[in-house]
Amino acid sequence: MIIDCHGHYTTAPKALREWRDAQVANLNTPELGPKVSDLKISDDEIRESIENNQLARMRERGIDVTIFSPQASFMTHHIGDFNTSATWAAICNELCYRVTQLFPQHFVGAAMLPQSPGVDISTCLPEMRKCINEYQFVGINLNPDPSGGHWRDPPLSDVYWHPIYREMVSLGVPAMIHVSTSCNDCFHTTGAHYLNADTTAFMQCLTSDLFEQFPELKFLIPHGGGAVPYHWGRFRGLAKDMKIPDINHKLLNNIYFDTCVYHQPGIDLLTKVIPVKNILFASETFGAVKDIDPDTGHYFDDTRRYVDAVDSLSVQDKHMIFEGNARKLFSRISQRIPAGTK
Repeated sequence: MIIDCHGHYTTAPKALREWRDAQVANLNTPELGPKVSDLKISDDEIRESIENNQLARMRERGIDVTIFSPQASFMTHHIGDFNTSATWAAICNELCYRVTQLFPQHFVGAAMLPQSPGVDISTCLPEMRKCINEYQFVGINLNPDPSGGHWRDPPLSDVYWHPIYREMVSLGVPAMIHVSTSCNDCFHTTGAHYLNADTTAFMQCLTSDLFEQFPELKFLIPHGGGAVPYHWGRFRGLAKDMKIPDINHKLLNNIYFDTCVYHQPGIDLLTKVIPVKNILFASETFGAVKDIDPDTGHYFDDTRRYVDAVDSLSVQDKHMIFEGNARKLFSRISQRIPAGTK
């Protein structure tokens, strides 16, 4: 089985965007709507949006299951206040839940949290619990910068985040560290802000005792870990300067990386630098890069092709990347889709 640990509902019916546009337009006059009940999306519309897009691509590439969450760039936690985010997150999570019910053998959910800059993070707990306990989601997406590129909230090592961490450990779910749209002109959303955040999150963990406080806490850093694998020597050197003798022991029992790296040399480097036990297969389809690479004639996001082509990986290594590590990190997935299911 092949499990893609990083998929977003980027092909949701257009009614969702129209509802969000109306919500944003009426931030100062919420009495003008829209109401949640105004959003009408049928099961047939959801089926069409998935069957003709994500599911078709999964079948072409031999991917069995996708861990599926709301569109990351659409979370836009910087817009409005907590009530704005709470309503929006609930709508987006319910849509993903409906996808998992319509395609139960192919999609399992991960929750978007109703974060809002400067707001007590414990306000996210009710939505998180609902998604894990009622929707049977297997993880959450945690935005380390809900301000959208201005980094106004505390680092991930701060006590501010502890209510979420305690709940993650209690429920046995990991967090994918994932920012949303940048509203800072200095940072392109998918080309800079996402990769900046991945790298920043790793460094915040390195410079803190977070995993000593929460030894069971698990993070997935997406997009191949940002700049981390490429600069592994720099991080090891910085760790030495900070009197950290073993960066692997300090971080690699808690931090994992995905394969959303869109060229063969990048995957080659990732699998050479990062231990196999810390790598999960992912494609982000459909995500930041949707086109065909003119150098290869294949889609940039066909990441299975890259992993398959790494000669240094054994059959067991590839099994761990394609399935085993996802089942270990997202341990609740086996309640939904037992090992050996096809």
